[in-house]
Amino acid sequence: MRLLWLTENYPPSSGGMANSCDRIVRGLREAGVEIDVVHLSRQVVARRSAGVRTVALGEDPEHALRTLWTALAPAIGSYTHVVAFGGTYPLLAAPVYAAWGGLPLVTLLRGNDFDTGMFSLRRQPVVLEALRSSAHVCVVAASMGPLVSASAPGVPVSWVANGIDLDEWRILPSERERAAAWRASRVEPGRRTIGLVGQLKNKKGVRLLLDGLVPDRFHVVLAGDLEPGVEEWLAEHPSVAHTVLPFQDRYQLLSVYAACDVIALPSFYDGLPNVALEAAALGIPLLTSDAGGLADLVDEEIGFRFPAGDAHGCRAALYRCAGMTDAELAALGEAGARRVRERFTVAGETDGYVKVLASVR
Repeated sequence: MRLLWLTENYPPSSGGMANSCDRIVRGLREAGVEIDVVHLSRQVVARRSAGVRTVALGEDPEHALRTLWTALAPAIGSYTHVVAFGGTYPLLAAPVYAAWGGLPLVTLLRGNDFDTGMFSLRRQPVVLEALRSSAHVCVVAASMGPLVSASAPGVPVSWVANGIDLDEWRILPSERERAAAWRASRVEPGRRTIGLVGQLKNKKGVRLLLDGLVPDRFHVVLAGDLEPGVEEWLAEHPSVAHTVLPFQDRYQLLSVYAACDVIALPSFYDGLPNVALEAAALGIPLLTSDAGGLADLVDEEIGFRFPAGDAHGCRAALYRCAGMTDAELAALGEAGARRVRERFTVAGETDGYVKVLASVR
C-alpha cells in the first residue's frame, strides 16, 4: 500500500493532533505502509523532505491546492489510497484528488472536524462532502460512529482508538523531585492538586469544573492556553488556589503531571485527547466527562466520570475525589495504567488502520 496523506497537523506544528498524526504515520510506516505526507500549513515556507511535502497555503489556499494537484498528478497512479487527516483543507482537497486519481478516500475523522464542523456554515458542506465521498471513515470515539453513519448513510465507519507509545513515556526521578519541591512551596497541606492540561478551549469545560470546586480541598494547575474569561474568573474568586503555566511540549509536561493528584478533562464534547492517555499511562487518576472517546477510556474503576455538561455531576465527581484517601487514588491510578497498556497501544491503533486500508484497496 502507498498512501497520499493530507493533513494540517504534522510536526513541526504543535498540539495533540500533530502528535497523533506523527504517531499514526510512524506506526503505519513501521508496518510496511508507504506514506507520502502532504502537510498543508499556513505557518511554514513550502519545502520538501523525505516522505513529507510541506505546502504553504498562504493567503491563496485555492491556488496552493490547485497547483499541488499539478505536482501530484503525474504520479497519482502510484498510490493506492488518499487519506484525509484533520483540518478543513485536507477534507476539502482529499475528495477531489481521490476522484481525479480514481482512488479510494479514507477519512480519519478527529473530534473537532466533526463536533464543530457540522455546525459551521463554512465547514459543514466540506465535512459532509468528505464523509459521503469516503470509501471508509475512521473515528476516535465509539459514540461518534452512529452520528457519522446518520450523516453519511452507507459509508463504512470504524472506531480506531488513539494509542500511546509507552517506551519512553515515564516520569524521571529528577522530575518527581521538582514536582515535590513545587508542591512543598506552593500547595497548602491537605489540598489535592487537580490539573487541566493542553489547549483549554471553550469545549474543554474549564469553567464548569471551576464552578464546581470545593475551594478548600483543591489547588488547580492550569497548564496551557486558557479559554477567554478564565483568568478573570480566577481573579474574582481568590479563595480558589491555583497556578497558571504556559502551554508546553508533552515531555516538558512530565513534571506537571508528577505534581498532580488528578488530571481533569470536563469536556462538553471531545475526541480522545492525548492528555487523557498520557496521564492514565503515568498512573494518574482521571476526572472527566463522558464526552466522545473519554467514555471509552474512563469509568469508576480508573477515575471519576460524569455526564458531559452536567454541573451537578461534575460537582459530585469532585466531592468523590476530595473524599478519597491517597491509597484509594493510587489504586485508581494503577488500574488506569493497566488499562492503557492493555487497550490503547500504538500496535493496536496501527493494526486498526491497516485493516481498514486493506479492506478498501
